[in-house]
Amino acid sequence: MLDYILQVTIDIGSLILGIIILIIILAILSAAIKIVPEYTRIVVFRLGRAIGIRGPGIVFLIPIIDRPVWVDLRERYLEITKQTCITKDNAPVDIDFLIYFKVFDPLQSVINVQNFEGAATGIATTTLRAVIGDILLDDVLAKREEINRILRSKLDEVTERWGVKVTTVEIREILPPKDVQDAMIRQMSAERNRRAMVTEASGKKESAILVAEGEKQSSILRAEGDRQAAILRAEGYAQALEILYNAAKKIDSKTMTLQYLDTLKELGKSESTKFILPMEFTELVESISKFVKEVKGEE
Repeated sequence: MLDYILQVTIDIGSLILGIIILIIILAILSAAIKIVPEYTRIVVFRLGRAIGIRGPGIVFLIPIIDRPVWVDLRERYLEITKQTCITKDNAPVDIDFLIYFKVFDPLQSVINVQNFEGAATGIATTTLRAVIGDILLDDVLAKREEINRILRSKLDEVTERWGVKVTTVEIREILPPKDVQDAMIRQMSAERNRRAMVTEASGKKESAILVAEGEKQSSILRAEGDRQAAILRAEGYAQALEILYNAAKKIDSKTMTLQYLDTLKELGKSESTKFILPMEFTELVESISKFVKEVKGEE
């Protein structure tokens, strides 16, 4: 019985030892073999000395001797919370913005800065105050893109030695003092009223121009119609005169004499006691006498 207990104890001890050895082997393999994704690199320190950058893929390390530091190469951002800055004309404004950055040198980002995000936040806030301090309040509100560009340029000068590239700086919100906001609202209201009045005046002006242009066109059309009517009347008179002239050329002296006699006959029937005779009456009498002689001669 004692031998059996001793044998069981030995078997359990061997099992535990085997498990411990297996755990140690797995730990060694886990420390020695690293799988590095495409967007990550490992900075390897061997006995405290940086020996290079490893990855992506499978990386083999010497356990205990080699120490890996993981570096993410993807673009990330820092959120800078609301900062109170004083403008050039001594107006306080609250500004918060975002910083987008990307590691381009993993070794420098590990060796040259202990905590990049904390260091970038500190340099960003001080740079923001320096930039805003050189700009008037109106320019701060109107030149957001220019401020973004200046901040990105100044931050990039500092972070470049850390192996980090600042890609973009975006101001998210600018809050001027309450009295300035009220003044801006009143200004916007006055500007809208001015634009409404200008639009109304412009509409009235265009309407008046259109009415005047219509009257002008109407007058031109009336004048053109009167001119055409006058031309048509003149042409009608000319045609009538031409017809009369052509007809008169075909009438001989005898016919004219008969017309004169007929006219004198009508005058004789009139109740008037006074008659106005043309100066050619003597010629008419001569024409009548001559006509009478010709008639008698023919008989």
